[in-house]
Amino acid sequence: MELVNILEDEHLSTLNHSAAHLLAQAVKHLYPQAKFWVGPVISDGFYYDMDLGDVNLTDADLEKIEKEMKKIAKDGKRIVRREVSKDEAREMFKDDLYKEDLIDGLEDGNITVYSQGDFTDLCRGPHVDSVKELKHVKLLKHSGAYWKGDKNNKMLQRVYGIAFDTKEDLDSYLAALEEAKKRDHKKLGREMNLFTISEYAPGMPIFLPDGMILRNLLENYWYDTHTKHGYKFIKTPIIMSRELWERSGHWDHYKQNMYTTKVDDRDFAIKPMNCPGALLVYNNDLHSYKDLPLRVGELGQVHRHEASGALNGLFRVRTFTQDDAHIFLTPDQIESEVKEVLNLIDEMYGVFGLPYSIELSTRPEKDYIGTVEIWDQSEKALAEACRAAGKDFVINPGDGAFYGPKLDIHIKDSLGRDWQCGTIQLDMNLPERFECTYVDADGSRKTPLMLHRVVYGSIERFIGILIEHFGGHFPLWLAPRQIVIIPVHQEKHLEYAKKVASALEEMGMRVNVDDRNEKLGYRIREAQMKKIPYQIVVGDHDIEEGTVNVRKSGSKAATTMALDEALAKFKKEVDDKCLFVMD
Repeated sequence: MELVNILEDEHLSTLNHSAAHLLAQAVKHLYPQAKFWVGPVISDGFYYDMDLGDVNLTDADLEKIEKEMKKIAKDGKRIVRREVSKDEAREMFKDDLYKEDLIDGLEDGNITVYSQGDFTDLCRGPHVDSVKELKHVKLLKHSGAYWKGDKNNKMLQRVYGIAFDTKEDLDSYLAALEEAKKRDHKKLGREMNLFTISEYAPGMPIFLPDGMILRNLLENYWYDTHTKHGYKFIKTPIIMSRELWERSGHWDHYKQNMYTTKVDDRDFAIKPMNCPGALLVYNNDLHSYKDLPLRVGELGQVHRHEASGALNGLFRVRTFTQDDAHIFLTPDQIESEVKEVLNLIDEMYGVFGLPYSIELSTRPEKDYIGTVEIWDQSEKALAEACRAAGKDFVINPGDGAFYGPKLDIHIKDSLGRDWQCGTIQLDMNLPERFECTYVDADGSRKTPLMLHRVVYGSIERFIGILIEHFGGHFPLWLAPRQIVIIPVHQEKHLEYAKKVASALEEMGMRVNVDDRNEKLGYRIREAQMKKIPYQIVVGDHDIEEGTVNVRKSGSKAATTMALDEALAKFKKEVDDKCLFVMD
């Protein structure tokens, strides 16, 4: 089951665009007073914003609207495109202030409208040929939405839906949607005691003991991998003076998202990014061309003021830890260093079973720094590095940062959802602003280039992604609680249970013995609910034979094996960082 991205499929985009018009037509039939704002296609379907006067929609109303949509689709009217003048469009929608506003914002010239039976809507298109192609539509939810996204405007009602060509595709998507709800990281994070968020610190996650085990494992893996790839590590201050942020450009361009304060009558800001600190580290020493590339890594905590309405568990927060690294290099090292970063990303994402794709974002049309020649050289180097690493990529024209082109890394989770996590950005600006130099082979002083790069992106967000990717069933090496030993009889079998636990602890396993005065079935079910990878049940036979009864998370089947065999199996699974618990 996968949650497809509608925007990535031209046909599905057209189908869902047409379904938005079908929704509006059905609403108009049931609520003649309805007026409509916009109904765009989004990654997970479509929505339409509407003003229904005094009517507030309920879930039951969605069922009625959906029934009317099916009735219209069965009627099979053709969808007809027409071009009209701006004045004609104003006359057609003269009683609808929302459409009038849209028309006023359009350039002079002809405007397209689409009609299907008794309903006409202002639209650029394209659309399917007939409403009979819209048989497989599902309305998913409704919410409020301010007109034009402005809280000072009237609150409209927004209805979301999804459309597919076949019932099978729709059913598959809805099943994946239900699976996504079960995997919601906020729900599982609460059930598994991984993290919480207090009203005293909105948008600032509090990691609980089991969550800290998971976090530390990810950080330790990050340090180990980066050490192998030649990185040195630093720690920079979390609060620095206004002068630094003015020099970096953040004070002018990012102040509205920064937390600021005064210290000894000077303005200071909590860092929203780690880059300036890395530049201070570079400037602490003199450098030769022989020192480059210099790879400097930091797990740096940053703070950014996000709107309260945008906060979402671990996915959108106000403080998070970026797994930043800044690589100082010469122009002729760009290709080899980017290839090296891609190899590192390949290694790290592979451990979590996360395939990825790459976008190359190129020079903006205006407001960029540096010469066109340098940009062309840099874009070519990024492209060649991808090819050298055996990686395909797509061009995202004009979307580079003002200081240089970048590669954005999009991972795909087990439900097929796309997450932009890693990035590699080529910076020709900040090293110059901070007067960074190195002595070249000819004795002259040159300004290095700098690569900004992250793999996790944000450790908090990456943990949220992993919770949903694995549905809480973490690989053994990553699970906060790896194994629970359950004696059949709390007293009779407790000594052997402790012996098994001791053997596992000597291997470094995270294990506990559940000897509570509860029924065996209850203790097994609870361990399954907590998604502990393995439950080991021990009884009379195990004591006599030196065996253990092993059950893996999510399975009703159990396997009896010799204790030494079980220990070897668990050790190999952890050492190899196996993706799933092994049969």
